[in-house]
Parts: sequence; structure tokens; C-alpha cells
Amino acid sequence: MENAIRHKPKFDDIYMDLAVNLAQRSHCIKAQVGAVLVNETRIISIGYNGPPAGTHNCDEDFGNVGCPRDSKGSCSLALHAEQNTILYAAKNGAKVEGATLYVTLSPCISCARVIYTMKIKKVFFLNSYAEYKGIPTDEGVEFLRKFGVEVVKYEKE
Repeated sequence: MENAIRHKPKFDDIYMDLAVNLAQRSHCIKAQVGAVLVNETRIISIGYNGPPAGTHNCDEDFGNVGCPRDSKGSCSLALHAEQNTILYAAKNGAKVEGATLYVTLSPCISCARVIYTMKIKKVFFLNSYAEYKGIPTDEGVEFLRKFGVEVVKYEKE
């Protein structure tokens, strides 16, 4: 038998692939976002965007129109994937400080504040929130970078 060198996927690829797959679990009709929180190569929490558990499933309860909108035109019920992931970790006593977050959409400014407050050290994102929302800049990314959180646009090698 030959000693063939097998390709082992990089952890960054594994975690982002998982975030992409988790996004498919979202009940949001507008956007599907997934997130994975990792500490020292160990997954400590996973999540996706949607209403709090036990409330509504927008695609089932509101059909093609989705949930009611708030005053800014955003989903009135949804937690963002980052929020769900961080809240679940904290609720279950996981050490969030120093962790790395993988998310399919760059953090909005509100999520960026939570990420910074929880002392997450690094964020990998796949797609731009600014492009998705049609706004000029990724405010969340700028905020995090300004205050010392490393933010990386994920590119699969």
C-alpha cells in the first residue's frame, strides 16, 4: 500500500462550511445566516438567525411575507445568528472570551457591539452585510477593527 498524503481540510474551512450549512436551518424568508463559535479548535456554540426558540417560525407562521417589520424595516422577531450563537454559549457556561466567530454575513453594528463586549478576539465572515443591505460600509466590521478585534473576510484556499 502506498503512503499517499491525504488532504486534511483546514479548521477555518470546516467551521465556515458548518456555518453555511447551519444557515440553511433558518426559518427567515429574507436572509439565512449561520454562525459557529470556536475556542481553541473546539466548537463551543452554533446558531442561525431567527426568532427566539418557542415563538414563531417565520416561513411557517407568516408565509411568503415573513414576520412583521420594525420601524427600520428589519425583522421584528429575529435574533441574528451571532446573537443566537453567543447567547447559547453564555447560557450554557461556555468560555466566550478569546473565542473566534465564523459567520456567513459580516456583523451588523448591533452584533458588533455584542461581539466586542463578549471579548471575542477574531471574526471570519463570508459575505458583506453592507452589500446585502445596500448600505455604503460594513459598520460592524469597522467598529470591531477600530476597537482591536481581528476581522477577516473569509476566502477558501
